[in-house]
Amino acid sequence: MIRDLTDTTTTGISKTLVRLRNEVGAMALGRVLTLVVVVEDIDAGHAIDVANQASRQHPCRIVVVIPGDRRGKNRLDAQIRLGGDAGASEIVVLRLYGALANHGPSVVVPLLLPDSPIVAWWPGEAPADVGQDPIGAMAQRRITDAAQHRNPRIILKKRAASYAPGDTDLSWTRLTRWRGLLAAALDQPPYEPITSAVVSGAPDSPSSDLLAAWLQRRLKVPVHRVSTPRGSGISSVRLDRKSGPIDLVRPGDVVATLSQAGQPDRRISLPRRELPECLADELRRLDPDDAYEDALLHGLEALQPVRLTAAAAAKAGKAPDPAESRRLAARLGRDESAQDASAMISAPPAPEHAETEQVRAATVRKLAGKRTPREKQADKARKQAAPASSPPSSSSSAATKKGATPKAATQKAATKRAATTASATTTATAKKAAVKKATTKKATAKRAPATKATS
Repeated sequence: MIRDLTDTTTTGISKTLVRLRNEVGAMALGRVLTLVVVVEDIDAGHAIDVANQASRQHPCRIVVVIPGDRRGKNRLDAQIRLGGDAGASEIVVLRLYGALANHGPSVVVPLLLPDSPIVAWWPGEAPADVGQDPIGAMAQRRITDAAQHRNPRIILKKRAASYAPGDTDLSWTRLTRWRGLLAAALDQPPYEPITSAVVSGAPDSPSSDLLAAWLQRRLKVPVHRVSTPRGSGISSVRLDRKSGPIDLVRPGDVVATLSQAGQPDRRISLPRRELPECLADELRRLDPDDAYEDALLHGLEALQPVRLTAAAAAKAGKAPDPAESRRLAARLGRDESAQDASAMISAPPAPEHAETEQVRAATVRKLAGKRTPREKQADKARKQAAPASSPPSSSSSAATKKGATPKAATQKAATKRAATTASATTTATAKKAAVKKATTKKATAKRAPATKATS
């Protein structure tokens, strides 16, 4: 549901929200915070979509402030989105014209949720000092993105000079997976200290500088920056130690490889984090980020300037080679595909249909140590195949030696076995008849005297 209000007031917007809430139902309840988005009109659509996706994890009221033309008379236009057009949130878009464009906080305050945290987000270029900004001053968390500025390194220095607890940057949020993988690699043997580190990243990537600053502060070792082509982001990280380096390399945008001494090479999914995911991650916590503060205030100033390109560093052996990592990722991918295909071929076929009673009966037989019908059938097939695979008899061997074909030798051996069986049967029958005849004759001889005396 979308409702447009032209030349309105904050009172009119609040009344419309209440009326729409009664029409829609409980759709507007259960909000955990207010997200204030300050953005230019040209980027407003994308910013609203990103905030809408992030609100699915953190239901909130989204207030979008768009400063318009400062010339002309004061005017406030609003748009209210609820239901399917707002996901798990309610969105209020405010367009300020005239002198009202300089008084955004006065317009935002009546629309804030009572007794709930306030988070401010600047999707594009943010003020130099967000803590002193009127909207930033009322927020517990202030989210910026240094990657949206023309010179990210200069803006990071400004952020460090004006830092206040609660400030954060999406360039830092994009490092979460990199930091987690590197920390997990150090938790595995051999447990040796790191002597130095190298971070390869693009000059327009503030995330590369923040990652190098974080490593310098945590490891207390020299960290060197290596330059890659613009737009490539972070390419690799090398942690040097006595037994061999730890190389985390992402030659593309999705798959990375992790190599270290004493451990098998790994193929890891490491895609670039999308903007909705990063924003939702920042909305998850409302307390100051101490790790970001330490890296921003103390790590950046200790970084050494960039002197080598990635190709020169790889040729000198100071940084991983992206081409080698690409070939390693392809080889590991082929090995995994072969293993999956082998497992699919060797796995026994599952029955298409199974009743509950059949499953229960099979479970009882298995627990009792009895063989299943499939196992019995397989055993029967093995027994039937056993005679066919047994070694040939002496007669068949002899026949084969005389030049007879295997088939003829087999038929001759079968005929001989049949004749032997028939002879044994005849002999047994003859013996039985002889015993019966002798018994009859003896009985007759005993009855003869008795008959004669009687007569």
